[in-house]
Amino acid sequence: MEDEAISIDIKAMIEISEDGLLSPLCCIYRVPPTIRLLKEEAYTPKVVSIGPFHHGDKRLRGMERHKEIMFKRFAQRAKIGLDSLVNLAKQSEPMVRASYFESINYNKKCLVKLVLVDSAFIIELFIMGHEPQTKGDKLSQPRLAEDIRDDLLLLENQLPFSFLEALYNMAFPHDRRGDLPSFLDLTYSYFGRHNEQELGPNHKIQHFTDLLRLFYLRETQLERNPSNDMLRYSANELQEAGVKLEVSTSNKCLLDLEFSRPVLKIPQIHVDDKTEFLFRNMMALEQCHYPSETYFCDYIAVLDNLINTNKDVEVLAHEKIINNLLGDANEVAALINGLGKNITCYGFNEKLLIISKSLNEFYEDPWHKRKATLRKDYCKTPWQTVASIAGIILLILTIIQTLCSVLQVV
Repeated sequence: MEDEAISIDIKAMIEISEDGLLSPLCCIYRVPPTIRLLKEEAYTPKVVSIGPFHHGDKRLRGMERHKEIMFKRFAQRAKIGLDSLVNLAKQSEPMVRASYFESINYNKKCLVKLVLVDSAFIIELFIMGHEPQTKGDKLSQPRLAEDIRDDLLLLENQLPFSFLEALYNMAFPHDRRGDLPSFLDLTYSYFGRHNEQELGPNHKIQHFTDLLRLFYLRETQLERNPSNDMLRYSANELQEAGVKLEVSTSNKCLLDLEFSRPVLKIPQIHVDDKTEFLFRNMMALEQCHYPSETYFCDYIAVLDNLINTNKDVEVLAHEKIINNLLGDANEVAALINGLGKNITCYGFNEKLLIISKSLNEFYEDPWHKRKATLRKDYCKTPWQTVASIAGIILLILTIIQTLCSVLQVV
């Protein structure tokens, strides 16, 4: 009997076990522990859970009542009956479940309800931002609204965009939508502050973290190279060797560095209390979903090499390349240096590799290297520079006096 019971348990395990294959729909991940443990708060929602990963967290329960209120508004606003919206969620449940890398421990009924309520919350939130008359809502309070917006960009706090868009289109058909734009337009508008390149809403996205990454990428990506010949010198060292650091004013893409001897142009980077969580979540997405297209991780690797100490931050801030809204240069250096820990890149951005190689060669040129050594040893401060110049003048005068004395004797 015992052997039979074991056999039954084994068969049951086989029946419920997954096949271990990655679904082509998969796009939402938990941040790998080796990265997450470095800065857990950067990946954890502060006020609202979206999707299954953080649902039920005691800290976030206060927002559940607001979700129910928003769902009621959504159902009342929709141009189609509630049953049709529920049926869409039921039909989409396998697709939604397959969008998550980890197994979802919710049965179909619970997952359908969770996804439907969270999706309606997001849609209503976006409509609120589009319609000024809803500004009196509790969720429009500036601090809370800002925290919600931040939480919607976290990698672990996502729903598949395709379902959000499908639900919106069913609730508000194009021919009966009234003044409402497309859901993609609403999304671009809601996260517009991050769209510094002013990209148009004509790109396919997986979810909101994916959209955030898109805002930072070049429209056309470059080839990747397996080389690991990275930049070996910091901003301060390069400047001492004669590299002229300039802020790029012609390009809004953060990743577009340019080097034309001796000028290195770098787009301005704003560093504030949101920078770390934004950068970390984009990097985590690349590590999980774009392992062979880690363009943003490549950029951070170059930035990390440019910044080793507070002196490098001060050099870049002086040239307006870094807009330091944190105030403390040491804090900025620690932030940048911490981003690349436990990050793996398979290949590297061809353009950044070429720039890195050129900068290394420039610094290692014997003349430039001697110039850097001279500045480092004798011109660290204005007073040291004055003293060095005075010493040189004194040496020259001494030589002249000696020559004159010799000539008089002769």
